[in-house]
Amino acid sequence: MSPNSALWMNYVIGIARQGPRTGLRVGIALVSQQDELMCSAFEGEIHGSSWYHSLRTRIDELGIVGAHCAYLTINTLAANHSFDLAELVKEVRIERIYVGLPDPALTSYLDGDPVTSPGQVHRFPDDLQRKILQQNQDFYEASEQNIGCNPHYSTNRISEAVSTGLQARGFPLSKSDVTANRGRPALATLICERYGIKDAEADRAVNDALSEAFDTKYGTYDDAYDARAAGSGWTDEFMSVYSRSSPRSLSAINILNVGVGAGHEAVALFSDCPRITFLDIAESGLANIGAHLPSSRTVVSSAEDLSSLPGNSYDLYVSLRTYNSSFFDTSAAVSEARRVLKPGAVIIVSVANGFLHTRQGSVVPGLLLPGTYFVDLYRGMDTVNLIGAELDCAGFKEIRIHSTSTEIYLSAVAA
Repeated sequence: MSPNSALWMNYVIGIARQGPRTGLRVGIALVSQQDELMCSAFEGEIHGSSWYHSLRTRIDELGIVGAHCAYLTINTLAANHSFDLAELVKEVRIERIYVGLPDPALTSYLDGDPVTSPGQVHRFPDDLQRKILQQNQDFYEASEQNIGCNPHYSTNRISEAVSTGLQARGFPLSKSDVTANRGRPALATLICERYGIKDAEADRAVNDALSEAFDTKYGTYDDAYDARAAGSGWTDEFMSVYSRSSPRSLSAINILNVGVGAGHEAVALFSDCPRITFLDIAESGLANIGAHLPSSRTVVSSAEDLSSLPGNSYDLYVSLRTYNSSFFDTSAAVSEARRVLKPGAVIIVSVANGFLHTRQGSVVPGLLLPGTYFVDLYRGMDTVNLIGAELDCAGFKEIRIHSTSTEIYLSAVAA
């Protein structure tokens, strides 16, 4: 990120406020290599014109042919379903682009979307995305990306459950406190500073509250609320990903399954695997697995701490939809995964990339923006790219992305 990126992100959010109250509020700025404003525009700045046409007029007047950075609050769709940003980058050479949110009218991945081009576009941080969402609340509340379409996810919010759990332990934190400190260490540090307790006590309180929250949300999870219920064949998709990574039968290898939820995935995929260990922070799902697969080993722990497991012991590490969880430390989890895997072993993780619209039976693509009810279409791929970078840093090779209708898989081999 450029040194003053946060300044320019806040700048474009600020100028977007000048737009008409009845329309989508969008702001953009082009910034030079010297970190100086070249020009800016906002939706409705010229009556009846989009931000793109206002900016294009200014670019022509100033003779601008290139910029170091562009900061855009919303990746807007034009009436013909082309992207305004895509038109801009055809005409102006821009080295780095930062985008806040997808257009609320965007309900699927479309060809020509610059945000889905790897490496070219970067995202605003979560706190600023929430500001943009608030600025355009009516549009996003009315969009198909509103999580209200799925009652399980709209009523079971991890941040709210964690806040309640901490309050029960004598550490009352607001939902906004929890949302702003979504890493375990950050939340524990906040408790230490606010209540003057030792690190160990704060860590224990955070871990216990998280365990309860995930147990409540996923320990007795009903697959009827899951995006996989909209179709069939997700087990075949997993096996396809695995077969591209290893020729060995699952029944012949030592497997670690991290983050088992209610246990449905484990039973569906690994019932015929005699050497398997299931691990989760919450106990209900593990109890379900124990009832169905009594010969398996179950361990209560987080993905970030596999200290109870020996190193160089597993042939396959599987973690489905866990790496996109709230308060998850991807770097620590990947480091632990590498430690317990044998050289040449395979890791497969997936990121959820859709919520079931329970009334329509369709899938709303994307991942929830923390602290909101908005499903961000781009967040799944953002998360996958971050995980891929961590896998690379930890010494994994042959990193591959496999996208399906409900989730995105990452596979890699331990070097």
